[in-house]
Amino acid sequence: MYTEEIEMYLDEFKNDLSKVVDHYENELLQIRAGRANPKIIEKIMVDYYGTMTPISQMATISVPEARMILVNLWDNSMLKAVSKAIEGANLGLNPSDDGRVIRLIFPQLTEERRKELAKEISKYTESAKVACRNARREVLDIFKKMKKDSNITEDEMERLDKDVQKLLDDVILSIDKMNNNKEKEIMEV
Repeated sequence: MYTEEIEMYLDEFKNDLSKVVDHYENELLQIRAGRANPKIIEKIMVDYYGTMTPISQMATISVPEARMILVNLWDNSMLKAVSKAIEGANLGLNPSDDGRVIRLIFPQLTEERRKELAKEISKYTESAKVACRNARREVLDIFKKMKKDSNITEDEMERLDKDVQKLLDDVILSIDKMNNNKEKEIMEV
C-alpha cells in the first residue's frame, strides 16, 4: 500500500512515540507515592572513587516493607557518601544507616502533598502529549511536502493523515491511562 520511504517515516514516528511513552513512564516512576519504589533512588549519582556512579550499580536495593527501601552497599566504606547523595536528591527522605545498610522510611503523604504530586503528574502528562503532537506534526509536514512534490496522491495523503492520527490517539490513550493509574495510586491513603 505505502512505499518503503513512507513506511520508514511511519516507523520513525512510531519510534518517536515509543520514546515519549518510555520517558513519561520513567518520570512517573520517579514520583514518590507514599509507597516504597526502588526506581526513586536507582539513578542518584554518588562519587565512587572519582567516578559518578548510580546507586543501582553500587548496591542491592530492596523493598522489605511497603514503606521502606533497604540499600545494601557492596562497599560499606561508601555508606556516608551514599547517604549524603540521597539527602542531596531532595526526595523528602531521611536515610538512616546502622553501619551496614541504609534504610529509607517513606512517611505517609499529607493531603496537600498528594495534590501537589497530582499537579506535577499533570504537567508531565501534558508535556508528553505535546511531544507526541509535535512528532505527529513533523511526520505530517514530511508527507505534505511529498504531496506537494507529487510523490503521493491526495487520497494517500488523506489515508496517511488518518493512520498517523490513529497512532497518536492510541498513544494519548495509553498516556492518559498511566496518568489515571498514578493519580489513583497517589490519592490512596
